[in-house]
Amino acid sequence: MTDTRVVGVCGSLRDASVSRIALRRALAAARDRGADTDLVDLRELDLPVFDPDSDDPEDARALARRVRRADAVLLATPMYHGSYSSPLKTALDYCGFDEFENKTVGLLAVSGGSFPITALEHLRSVLRALDAWVLPHQAAVPNASSRVADGELVDEDIEDRVATLGDRVVQYANIEPDPGSFESEQNTGAD
Repeated sequence: MTDTRVVGVCGSLRDASVSRIALRRALAAARDRGADTDLVDLRELDLPVFDPDSDDPEDARALARRVRRADAVLLATPMYHGSYSSPLKTALDYCGFDEFENKTVGLLAVSGGSFPITALEHLRSVLRALDAWVLPHQAAVPNASSRVADGELVDEDIEDRVATLGDRVVQYANIEPDPGSFESEQNTGAD
């Protein structure tokens, strides 16, 4: 067992979520590599739209603590309208540099149709602005309904890519990232 802690955040609220199925597979691979894992299921949290003028609700503070304690984070999302889900956006809005700076992050996106590349690109941009170290390896599950059966990934290539993501997030959990990005220097918040 390593001392590595991996938190996976599922950005889907759907009961039969392929994002959650794939995230569980990635977390299983992280456990196989010796990590302690924690699945944050956003269905279980009450996270209203972020309001900087209000105190953060307890569920938001608990989410931030779980992410902050992690050595690495896996983010999983369905693709909605070419981007990542609003529940994941809200969860990320409650987090910031304290949770993500210099942290290794793995990305996983799922779509009902073609490859969900824009959702992955948008997440990568957000995490870069927070000075996270986003793995070059990412996983995608296109045409999701044909890739699962009985709550499991059944496409061997997709399953392998998702498992590799879980493995890599542990492998690179303690990497020493480069100096801060230009995006993070400009990420001071708005009034």
